[in-house]
Parts: sequence; C-alpha cells; structure tokens
Amino acid sequence: MEVVDRVVQAGRSKILLVVLDGIGGLPVKDGRTELELAKTPNLDRLARVSATGLHIPVDYGITPGSGPGHLALFGYDPLDHQIGRGVLEALGLGLEVRDTDVAVRGNYATVDYRNGKPIVVDRRAGRIPTEENRRLTKKIGDEIKSIDGVEVMVAPGMEHRIAVLFRFPEPLPEGSDRVTDTDPQAVGREPLDPSGLTPQAERVARVAKEFVNRVAKILREEERANFLLLRGFSQKPKLKTMYERFGIRSCCIAVYPMYRGLASLVGMEVIDFEGSSIEDQIRVLKKVWEDYDFFFLHIKKTDSYGEDGNWEAKVRVIEEFDRLLPEILELKPDVLAITGDHSTPSLLKGHSWHPVPLLIYSNYVLGGTSSRFTERECLKGEIGIIPAKKIMNLLLANALRLKKFGA
Repeated sequence: MEVVDRVVQAGRSKILLVVLDGIGGLPVKDGRTELELAKTPNLDRLARVSATGLHIPVDYGITPGSGPGHLALFGYDPLDHQIGRGVLEALGLGLEVRDTDVAVRGNYATVDYRNGKPIVVDRRAGRIPTEENRRLTKKIGDEIKSIDGVEVMVAPGMEHRIAVLFRFPEPLPEGSDRVTDTDPQAVGREPLDPSGLTPQAERVARVAKEFVNRVAKILREEERANFLLLRGFSQKPKLKTMYERFGIRSCCIAVYPMYRGLASLVGMEVIDFEGSSIEDQIRVLKKVWEDYDFFFLHIKKTDSYGEDGNWEAKVRVIEEFDRLLPEILELKPDVLAITGDHSTPSLLKGHSWHPVPLLIYSNYVLGGTSSRFTERECLKGEIGIIPAKKIMNLLLANALRLKKFGA
C-alpha cells in the first residue's frame, strides 16, 4: 500500500486536473518551444502565483505511451500496472470488458495487393472520416459474429480507429493476451501474422488471424480503408478505484475513447456530451461541477499536431486553451493542476522522454518562481523535477485531504 493511501481523509475541496496531451516540446523556431512561442497571458499570470515544476512520466530517458503517462498522473505506478491499449480503446468506446475477453485496437489501413500479397501504403487509411469508419465497422460486425465459438464484437472509434473484442466461453488465464501486433509499423511492408508468445495465447492468435483474413475479404473493394491492422492485444487488469484509494468522487471529460477508457479503469465516471471542442468540454465541466470532487479534463489536439510535426497548429491550440482558461478559473477550484501526460515535440513528430511542464495552483503554494508556463520557466519552480506518480500526492495535500503521517 502506498503511504498516501494510508493518510487520506475526507474533505469537500475540489481538484481539477487539466491534461494538455503532449504539451512538452523542443525548440522549433528561434530557439523557442511551442509553449514559448504561444501567446499565453492567462497561463503565464497563473504560473506566477502557482507552484511549478516538471515531471517524469515513467523514468528518466523512457518515452511513455499515453496509457502509462495518464496512469501515473492518476497516482498509479505505470511500471506496476501495465494496461494494454486494446482494453483502453474498448472501454472508451463503451464495450464491457470481462475476464473472458481479449481486447485489441485496430487501425483501418490502405494496402496494395502485389502478387496477391497485401503491402501497406497507409497505416491510417488517410485518417478516414469517422462516419466512414462507422459504416465499415457495422459492415464487419454484421458479417462476423463469432469465430470457432469465440464471440466477436467491434466498435467504431474516431477517424481510422476501431476496437475489437474477442469473448471466449471461459475466463482466460493470465498471459492470454501475449499476441504480437499485425501492424508492421512502416509502409511498404506486408502486415504481420498474429503470433502467440505464450501457450495460452496461441488460441487467441489463431482467432485473431482468422478475423483479419475475413475482414480483408470484406474490405477488399474499399477505396481507402481496405485492410485492418491490429495492435495492443490486452486483458482487463485489476486496479483499485480512485474512490477506494483516495476517497474522491471523480469524473472524466474527454473526447477520445482511449482516455475515457483509462479513466473508467480507475473508477472515474465518464461524462457523455455532444461536441468535441475545448468550449464543449468546459461547458460540460461547468454543468457537473457540483457533482464530483475530482475532475479530469483531457485536451487532445496539442498531441495530435505535435505528432504531425505541425508546431504552428500546436501553438494555436495552446493559445485557444489560454483564451478559455478564465472560464475554468471562474469555477474557483481549490486545486488546479495543468500539465501533460508526456512531451510530444513537433521536432520529433512523436512522444519523447523529455520532462513535462507542471503547474499546481492552490492557496497553499509558494509561487513567485516562474514568470511563464513554459519548459524553461517551470524548471525554476518550487516543485522541481518529480515522478509523475507523485503528483496526486501533491494535489491531495493542497486540497487538505491528507492527514499527518505518524505521531
């Protein structure tokens, strides 16, 4: 048991965690990062009266995925609780994941058939519209109900993403999800066959291979999304909820399924809402403000544009959030944290190992150490550089929800 679990006490304070996905960056113009290039008067004003620092999502030099990055922010050691992407995607799309299930995340892809063999030319099928995804996923779901006695369920995600659930007739032993991805991770290559890395995973691999073959026939005549690549085979983990650990009623306001799925795994109530803009998310936040103690607000596009190498667009999203920040502050959270789950420098077009800027505002911080919310300014802050899994300790402490340890 973590020490924080032992000293939690009840309270009425409200904690808001805003995750600007992939917010950290590297210099992209005139020696400045995306945060340094952005005009952020509201964030900078807040930084001047907040505790600031940087956090390490997993470990020094380790580039984290989104799952480990968020799990750490919620106070769980990502090295002790490794969660597969398939489970996150399935939960986020509303599929119930049981002990009998293996979940997989799929990407619609474009292949060329050369000498009868598929060769990947676009791993994301041009990021097809979500409506097109729904049509294709319904087609697959209507034609494939089961394989060798294993129930098959599919759910459309956003753009090219899809969740697949293989439901076996009996609970699966640990290690049944040790199946290799079919995504070759590069264009110009053949999709890979799924392979079981443990004896108990071999049956799952056989079912997955048959599923991929059937889907290929169903999609063969499609113009763009004519193949399906599978990634992240995973089983449902066993985690204590945030209420069980910290005594807080928590909720998630996120657009993308994976983050909604991760939040549900730790017991957050996932709020459904219409729209996908930051304004829409803040509107929902205001609506549910009286109902919970802890609020997780996830903003995706900072990461998406970083992965695209589009630093100008990433700057624009940062500036959009800054413009809307006063609406969040009007709610008067007792503790407000703003950070990212990892860094996604546009320079690298992907996640990176670099420390992530962190800001914590409450009535109980020193403040006055940073003039802006940027990587270099946060380095000057009172928090220093800390493991991400310790951020929840600080949020609870600033919310006066931790009692003294020992006599």
